[in-house]
Amino acid sequence: MNTPTVWLQISAGRGPAECEWVVGQLSLRLSQALSECGLTVEEIARTSGERGGDARSILLRVSGSEASAALRCWLGTVQWIGPSPYRPHHPRKNWFVSVAAFEEPETDLWDATAVRVETLRASGPGGQHVNRTESAVRVTHLPTGLTAIAQEERSQHLNRRLALARLANLFAARTDTQMREDMTTRWQQHTRLIRGNPVRVYRGKDWEPTVIQENG
Repeated sequence: MNTPTVWLQISAGRGPAECEWVVGQLSLRLSQALSECGLTVEEIARTSGERGGDARSILLRVSGSEASAALRCWLGTVQWIGPSPYRPHHPRKNWFVSVAAFEEPETDLWDATAVRVETLRASGPGGQHVNRTESAVRVTHLPTGLTAIAQEERSQHLNRRLALARLANLFAARTDTQMREDMTTRWQQHTRLIRGNPVRVYRGKDWEPTVIQENG
């Protein structure tokens, strides 16, 4: 039986360089925590940030029988509270990144002729172009018409992998209504960094965990 495998993406969204620093730091700590749970963690892709060691996005491959259960408490928005490591006098003290999970697509899920891959320009808020190159990718499963798009990354190669991962999950979920709803929520979470209701909060250069107060 194949070992359950999940792709985990840590993203700074459209945040500043400080958020890229948080992504790099969180990846190290999250990888260590998952390894201590007996899981195998491998970095398979990285979109580098403005400074060495930082990253706009990191994609991890997590394998192990308890992978999904171990990741559940990490998924969502993670907040780090502390002064900017790059702008000492900057007033902002709260920095947010997102953590999202994807089921790893099977390499032989479809015949290559059954999937159409298209490139297009990535768009930002209000239709603004993020860049001048066609880094966004749209994939379509021709027999069913299912379509998935990825445009978050600067790399066309990584966007293609993410789009195929999304399409694989849509394909697997199309006969299960509840699974389809779960996947839709997951994709929305991946493309939107929500700054409220973080699932984890850390404080200071030592990354001390902060207890999240429950409302009500």
